[in-house]
Amino acid sequence: MIRIPLLLAGAALALPAHAQDAPDDRDIVLTAARAAQPADQTGQAVTVITRDQIEQRQTVAIADLLATTPGVQVTRNGGIGTVTSVRIRGAESEHTLVVIDGVRVNDPSSPAGAFDFSNLLSSSVSRIEVVRGPDSVPWGSQAIGGVVNVITEAPTEGLHARASAEYGYADSVFATGGLSGRSGGLSGALTAGYLRSDGISAAANGSERDGYRQFGATGRLGLEIAPGIGIDLRGYYADSRAELDGFPPPNYMLADTPEYSRSEEIYGYAGVHADLAGGRFKNRLAFTIADINRDNYDPTYGSAPSFYGYGRSERYEYQGDFTFNTVVRAVFGAEHEDSRFTDGSVSPHAGLTSVYGELIVRPIEMLTITGGVRNDDSKDFGNHTTFSANAALALNTGTTIRASYAEGFRAPSLYERFSSFGRADLRPETAKSWDAGVEQALLDGRLRFGATVFDRNIRDRISFDSGCTFAPGVPCYVNIARTHVTGVEAGVTMRPVDGLTFAANYTWLEPLNRSPGFDGLDLQRRPRDQWSVSADYRTPFGLSLGATLLVVGDSFDDAFNTNRLDGYAIGGVRAEFPIGDRFAIYGRVDNLFDERYQTVSGYGTYRRAAYGGVRLKL
Repeated sequence: MIRIPLLLAGAALALPAHAQDAPDDRDIVLTAARAAQPADQTGQAVTVITRDQIEQRQTVAIADLLATTPGVQVTRNGGIGTVTSVRIRGAESEHTLVVIDGVRVNDPSSPAGAFDFSNLLSSSVSRIEVVRGPDSVPWGSQAIGGVVNVITEAPTEGLHARASAEYGYADSVFATGGLSGRSGGLSGALTAGYLRSDGISAAANGSERDGYRQFGATGRLGLEIAPGIGIDLRGYYADSRAELDGFPPPNYMLADTPEYSRSEEIYGYAGVHADLAGGRFKNRLAFTIADINRDNYDPTYGSAPSFYGYGRSERYEYQGDFTFNTVVRAVFGAEHEDSRFTDGSVSPHAGLTSVYGELIVRPIEMLTITGGVRNDDSKDFGNHTTFSANAALALNTGTTIRASYAEGFRAPSLYERFSSFGRADLRPETAKSWDAGVEQALLDGRLRFGATVFDRNIRDRISFDSGCTFAPGVPCYVNIARTHVTGVEAGVTMRPVDGLTFAANYTWLEPLNRSPGFDGLDLQRRPRDQWSVSADYRTPFGLSLGATLLVVGDSFDDAFNTNRLDGYAIGGVRAEFPIGDRFAIYGRVDNLFDERYQTVSGYGTYRRAAYGGVRLKL
């Protein structure tokens, strides 16, 4: 059960430096329509996380910050660096589309094409936008639950540098650095990060620590050839090594083993942009690449990989954004994706060609209506058409009313179609969703509160089934599963006095499995209740103090709802003190209450842990 007393205690301190449930209306969001748009002109639910919030929360793993975001659930198979899944509004992890600097980075070598958040660290991240709800019209396949758009550090005018280093629990070292600048038509940014930790035992009953190490770097280069016309280059690299636990004989139960994994992620973007007609007609032409190599090793059986998966996707895309006048705007595009993977036994590939268009209409200043359609064409599963519509009404009273209807789809993955369990005739999974919400700003924006209700049905879910027509009794992938999720997201942010910020959000889900044999059972690892409260206060002499409390309700670890995962409450405190204008020292304590909990049955989680560090900005 949810620990209400702890929640109330946390609310007494509270507030969030974390993601706001509703971005300030002056903010510009990029993700919902895949084009820059004021937040109060989109009818979709969007959460924005800034670099200031990342540093204020002293975040290392981005997934830990997403866990306190409305409508988002996070599970991890052990310590940092182990498989980490992010689910939005009760959808599957493979229904979360992840974009880094314009590159779709979902892994074509994973069974369902999900992105593993285990290696996504905060070193280079400048901004995150989370769209809650299907958004397949501008983004295509996999955006059934929503979209997580990660934007790395971008250059600003002049030369800027930053660096930080921290040390803490389990001999952990986390160091980051960045250099960026802009002069005339040339701009560039370079960031790097290094993390090393002895970690914890991935197996909850283990005693051997499973460590983690990552080196990562990002780079940006921009050149304005003429006013409004330029070239954009972006790159992302991460090399990671994580120690694991496995299922050794003779018991084949999760226990300490010497297994480990290595992964290399390379993402790249090369594009040109041209703003024509006095800036009213924006054009973008780009090529993107995502290359993910994963190797698992078990030294018990030799030095060769026990498993490897190499996935690669290449995209060619054009996008146009034409503003006819103050009333009508059109966003449209075409793209082609080639994806492939190999695991040593098969090396399939697939192509997908897509076109989409969105019309954004403002018949009156307060009202924005957006409608869109997308068509995806594959020689394997044919044509698939997706529709969406949303509206936002921003009244002069500080009230914003939003509503949206959206469809989403996920194309069957290469593994689901071509592995030894695959079927080439699989159909795409499809979703239909609606939501409606209201937000209210009072006291010149010092108080904001709101709530959103949502509902989503997913059909043709791809799942294992033992009734394969080509081999009765042998499991294979088939389109037999259905799910229905309804829920409510509510949030409040307050700034009662200068320097003090408070925020809280609550998510309630009814995550029902509607598949044959499971109808009416809860979807696994989907807690029905989740709270987050945070508070941050900056004293007049510069000292910053903060606290966060995450409370997660009970859930089930299995589809049959026989293995219950108890709810838990995780509290943390933090502080930062500036020394001069450019230097600061900081520290935090995570899991302050030393809570014992699991997000995946049998896998360990961190107990109380303390960290301290220094930060420099030039």
